[in-house]
Amino acid sequence: MSSFLIEGGNPLKGTIRIGGAKNAVLPILAATVMNGGESILFDCPNLRDVHSMIEILRSIGCRVHFDQSTLTVDSSTLSSYEIPENLVREMRSSIFLMGPMLARCGKIKISYPGGCEIGPRPIDLHLKALRELGVKITEVHGFLECEVISLEGKEIHLDYPSVGATENAMLIAVMAKGTTKIRNAAKEPEIIDLQDYLNKMGAKVVGAGTSEIIIEGVEKLHNVEHQIISDRIVAGTIATAVAITGGEAVLDNVIADHLGPIIAKLKEAGCLILQKNKALKIKMIHRPKAIEMTKTLPYPGFPTDMQAQFMAFMTIAQGTSIITETVFENRYKQVDELIRMGANIKIDGRVAVIQGVKKLTGARVYAKDLRGGAALVIAGLAAEGFTTVENIKHIDRGYEDLDCMLKSLGANVHRMD
Repeated sequence: MSSFLIEGGNPLKGTIRIGGAKNAVLPILAATVMNGGESILFDCPNLRDVHSMIEILRSIGCRVHFDQSTLTVDSSTLSSYEIPENLVREMRSSIFLMGPMLARCGKIKISYPGGCEIGPRPIDLHLKALRELGVKITEVHGFLECEVISLEGKEIHLDYPSVGATENAMLIAVMAKGTTKIRNAAKEPEIIDLQDYLNKMGAKVVGAGTSEIIIEGVEKLHNVEHQIISDRIVAGTIATAVAITGGEAVLDNVIADHLGPIIAKLKEAGCLILQKNKALKIKMIHRPKAIEMTKTLPYPGFPTDMQAQFMAFMTIAQGTSIITETVFENRYKQVDELIRMGANIKIDGRVAVIQGVKKLTGARVYAKDLRGGAALVIAGLAAEGFTTVENIKHIDRGYEDLDCMLKSLGANVHRMD
């Protein structure tokens, strides 16, 4: 089992480029099956989840080539509509294949997806949207057997602005007859990136980034090239790491508009932030101030994917901070590990109360999920002495060589295999 060995106390300094977004590339990779041709994706992150999706695409007959950060998919050789169960259970994002496969093949057989255990994430909204568009769905021995009866555009109202359900509905509606309207759609930037990719491929989608997305169905799609947007969660994680260490760094290839709520909270904690073009300069001089209230919400609210990292930041703040997790009910798995490092945190249901301490101390801790693991790394960077973060396979799912990224800014981090 791999781990990170971190010696805390080094302020992070320098310049770092933020790469392509995990949450943007995964639905786009799923969508590559739709055109029956070639898709070339630039700035694709080299992540475990990306490789899992590549293995799924290869298992159903696609040809995939990954060179540096350029990924090419040829789906003309697609030969199966059955997604291997062992690959699906590795990654929740495999569910994104439902819409594209139904649009391309008219059927799919897939098991329920895996991923981080951060609380119930039912796919009911996905299935409801697919049914409304004319898909028959049967559950047999833990598998979903789905078949298009009549793929026709409809008005779909999502009970909750689910990112995954919004994207799956978009993907299948691209090749439905007539017009589809998705109301109460999620507004995340990654949905806009998916829209841009689909439109470059010949789709007719408008409204991504608002609560209503309109899709005019088309009969055929063509080859496409697309640049993946930069990862706002990686940018937020690195910015928080710089701040907790009292460092000064420039983050390049950043879309600052996507980081609005993260930047606002960092400034509230006393961080100096300067934006220029696609660069963000982060500087922290004093001990951070406690933040009275942080509540995770769907975009453009504070992202649940930054809750754990921000909690680590608040462990050494002056005063008491309160975080309310409204998106997932089991996303405080990092708390016990942070307490091992000297943090003072109390949990009451979905509310976390963090009383700042003057310093954390190094300890052996265990990453139980992706973002919680990143939070432990952040805490280790500021802790006195050495911290070992075990089970970093979760971290590798969402961060490309996080140890190398931090080393480039002067951190003392070593990967231990």
